[in-house]
Amino acid sequence: MPDDIFDLVVIGGGINGAGIAADAATRGLSVLLAEARDLGGATSSASSKLIHGGLRYLEHNEFGLVRKALAEREVLLEKAPHIIRPLRFVLPHVPGMRHRAVIRAGLFLYDHLAARKALGGSRAIKLACDPAGSVLSDKFTNGFSYWDCSVDDARLVVLNAIAAREAGARIETRCPVRALSQKNGVWIVTLGADSRRVAARAVVNAAGPWVEDVAHLFPVAARERKKLRLVKGSHIVVPRIGTGEAAYTLQNDDGRVVFMMPFEESFTLIGTTEEAIAGEPDAARATVEEDRYLIAAVNRFLRVPLCEADIVWRFAGVRPLDDDGSSDASSVTRDYRLELIDEAGAPVVHVIGGKITTYRRLSEAVLNMLVRYFPSARASTTASTPLPGGDLQCDTFDSWFDTFVTANSGFERAYLARLARRYGTRSVRVLDGAQSFADLGPDFGAGLTAREISYLKADEWATQAEDVLWRRTKTGLHLSSDARMRTAEEVQAYLDRN
Repeated sequence: MPDDIFDLVVIGGGINGAGIAADAATRGLSVLLAEARDLGGATSSASSKLIHGGLRYLEHNEFGLVRKALAEREVLLEKAPHIIRPLRFVLPHVPGMRHRAVIRAGLFLYDHLAARKALGGSRAIKLACDPAGSVLSDKFTNGFSYWDCSVDDARLVVLNAIAAREAGARIETRCPVRALSQKNGVWIVTLGADSRRVAARAVVNAAGPWVEDVAHLFPVAARERKKLRLVKGSHIVVPRIGTGEAAYTLQNDDGRVVFMMPFEESFTLIGTTEEAIAGEPDAARATVEEDRYLIAAVNRFLRVPLCEADIVWRFAGVRPLDDDGSSDASSVTRDYRLELIDEAGAPVVHVIGGKITTYRRLSEAVLNMLVRYFPSARASTTASTPLPGGDLQCDTFDSWFDTFVTANSGFERAYLARLARRYGTRSVRVLDGAQSFADLGPDFGAGLTAREISYLKADEWATQAEDVLWRRTKTGLHLSSDARMRTAEEVQAYLDRN
């Protein structure tokens, strides 16, 4: 028997795996999370960056999913106000497409399926009278507005991993699971390049697009039984469209909707496509055809059209959806399915599907399935416990930030704002007593300092330049295309020697 014995081994360090590890560890279980690459290194850092109910899911009669997602929207906004913020959406009405009465009815449901505390409701608007209408073509005169939330998805994953670690979990990145076997009522898990082994009383397969691959490591009886539908979603980023902070829900002529949202300080995020794929998820890339699809979709609405040369970044993620037999990718359910299999008293839970907004409820549901194997486990507290950096002591983010700026008067407000939106109250760990920007060491570009890189390596499992530049921060986006490769090399050299 291996020396290290855990109550639970979680396979996969995306949002579901990190959330499950955090829930389990805060209930008092001993936990190991094993991630083959980097935390949030795939689907969970390539989302549309939204915490939302999913207005369009109402068209597919997904009322239960929308209800629980809307309820979670409020919970998560309170848990992580530094990385999640309210976002007003404008939905221009397109004559000949969805009737205004249908949209009104959908928005009424969206407002009332779950209780709202922090977010406003929907309303009809005249686009000529609304500042958000200034970027739209004059042919669109009427519309609606409603509220959802934006999120830094990659940081949401990392914060859950930190919460798990602070509750006693072990988080191991770049540590693939090599083999799984069952012996004397426990799982033997073979990990990493050195094939070391640990034991676990239970295992959760939260490998996202690779859940079937991981399932095939188990004995036949413990494998997941239903296939996934892998759907690629691609996004493009362009310089900020307009000067406002509104987002847009745009009805495309194929019946789908495309989002256009403010992103970072000076960009606009546009997405997403939906394309069923087969083969290795790692191979998924945004294509020229998808670029053109997204540009054409938004140009139907914009006063000043975009062109392909405006694209400054593109990314694609593969959503592992539960294959419910739907005929097209857009109508496949975004809800999750959990499958518990008891292999001679050693349980395994396979996690199929899900969306970033409902990760916490999914995590809680997984542990509720497993508590009969762990009678001493405590009740979940994730609904009421802030994520690391989100403990603002009942302040709003803005009031807390004003106090933070006053306490760090030697720094420019814009720099502190960028730190605060990444780390919240943990920003003081990055500053660590520094009195001015010069105290933070060399600037690698766009305000990314040696001190911040050191923090990310020591506290947030960042070991590669990509971890720093594109997931823990979005510094890469703020660099010129010519500077990105050089900066990546410099950041990697710093990580390697420090």
